[in-house]
Amino acid sequence: MRRVIRFAAAAALAAAGAWATDYAVEGGPYVSSAGTPGYDGTRELKWDSGSGRWVLDWYTGGGSWVGNDFDISTIRTYRVIKAVRFDSMPDWPNGRWDGFRFGIYLFGGVPGKLLWPTSGGGYFFKPTGPRGRKEAPVNWALPAGVTSFVAAMEQYYNHPNCDPYLVDNNLSFTGHSWQYYGGTWELHVGYQGYRNVMLRVVVEEAAAVAPTSLGRVKALYY
Repeated sequence: MRRVIRFAAAAALAAAGAWATDYAVEGGPYVSSAGTPGYDGTRELKWDSGSGRWVLDWYTGGGSWVGNDFDISTIRTYRVIKAVRFDSMPDWPNGRWDGFRFGIYLFGGVPGKLLWPTSGGGYFFKPTGPRGRKEAPVNWALPAGVTSFVAAMEQYYNHPNCDPYLVDNNLSFTGHSWQYYGGTWELHVGYQGYRNVMLRVVVEEAAAVAPTSLGRVKALYY
């Protein structure tokens, strides 16, 4: 891979209030490995293309988050967030895994309060194995009435003692990727116009009572 270091790189955004972001950048292209299994009764929600363009971390990234918003209002039975899937690598910037923290935030046009972990602070997860798509367990049901949320990951450590995140190879911004940097949530700045964060969620269908068969109903009356 070709390595590019970008100091105080400012992306032009239509949204007001965008600031310069202090990125370290690893070049691409990068194709995610399909290293995560499927599950019965689940759906994977995503906005990325599956192919990465840039590998990013912040020089001062501790306490900074990136994530994607999702809306399950049209699939109401899928209320359990089983896992967060994300793309990363141990190769760069320091040749090892360091770990992220994960959280589920309320979403109402912008990310709101932290919903999960209910204890607050984020769930720490350290990947293992080679680069590729990884999966952080969640196994938590959304509260009643909540259908929109942001799944997010925190860099947690500063460069170079950290793990990076990826943006995909689609120059068309979906408008669903966010960053918490400098104390404020804003749409993701990205790098050279690439802004879609490679982070997905697996939602699980809530358990339902199997309907009584017609034969068993008839047996009650005949």
